[in-house]
Amino acid sequence: MSLSTEQQLLIEARVANDGPSVLVAYLFWFFLWFVSAHRFYLGRPGSAVLQILSYFVLIGFIWVLVDIFLIPGMVRQRQNDLRMRYAASLRG
Repeated sequence: MSLSTEQQLLIEARVANDGPSVLVAYLFWFFLWFVSAHRFYLGRPGSAVLQILSYFVLIGFIWVLVDIFLIPGMVRQRQNDLRMRYAASLRG
């Protein structure tokens, strides 16, 4: 069953309101990188904990730099997850 245009607009409005922000993710990355706040914010607690643990081995600092490029994709993935969840709740 396909969603109507109104339902799709409702989903997009909810994603815009409830979904993560690229700006907030980058602010967390910039100011709270040492606790991997940006990864927790984007719903990736497993990799956040691994990142924190890797700081003690000095590999984590490279990971923080790589995250500069990964954050937009992580935000899009989180938004897509929200879209799927909202669509499923409207269907069922």
